[in-house]
Amino acid sequence: MTAEPQALDTSAAPSGGASEKTLRVLEAAILHDRFTDIVEEAGLAKATVHRILATLVEQEFITGDAERGYQPGARFLRVAGRAVSSIDISAIAGPIVDRLVRDVDCTIHLGVVNGFEMVYVVRKDSSKPYRMASRVGLSMPMHSSGMGKAVLAHWAPEQVDGLVEAVGLPARTEDTITDPAALHEELARVRERGYALDLGENERGTVCVSAAIRDHLGRPTHGISISSIALEHPGSSIEQFAPQAIAAAAAISRALGAPS
Repeated sequence: MTAEPQALDTSAAPSGGASEKTLRVLEAAILHDRFTDIVEEAGLAKATVHRILATLVEQEFITGDAERGYQPGARFLRVAGRAVSSIDISAIAGPIVDRLVRDVDCTIHLGVVNGFEMVYVVRKDSSKPYRMASRVGLSMPMHSSGMGKAVLAHWAPEQVDGLVEAVGLPARTEDTITDPAALHEELARVRERGYALDLGENERGTVCVSAAIRDHLGRPTHGISISSIALEHPGSSIEQFAPQAIAAAAAISRALGAPS
């Protein structure tokens, strides 16, 4: 019968900041498999790193050795798997969305990629007397929405072509992009500037500026948009909030563990 691992023992690490040093080595070992890279990342003496790695291997947080390299261990993977499966992006993004509403006084949406659609999972209204027609749970095409285009800009061209082949580019309004070549050109512009615009392409009379949100693996899985009505933000004036959309998306991405 195998004994259950006990709580992480840091006694093998040097005294004085032992816990901090152990965490630094653990993070370095998860990010790098080679001993020399772990030492450089942790910024500690080789002997110190070696002792801490031995403790982490013993406690099953990592596996391997200096010759074969190191990998996440069973205990780490159990903890990480449970953490990832329990992520509630609404709770994680809530404070960031609240601040964004106060800063720009526009409606804020957060959506998740669902196949070839975006689905609203968060909507936070501004102080304005009007209300957007959107609602949590509503799905929309990726090619016509700001959030969708922000995500698509991170897709490989052949993935975008796969979307076109699977669902087409149906017109939502007279301004919707319906030509594959034009969509690729638009996505190139989105990649270059880091945000997407929807100027009445998804719904007549509404506008938004959006940015993609990345998960712990760096994948663009969500999007955030600052939305308003064209009467209040005519033309492309909603674009003034692009820096705030990018900053909010980056903050949520960091909260989700996205690599920098």
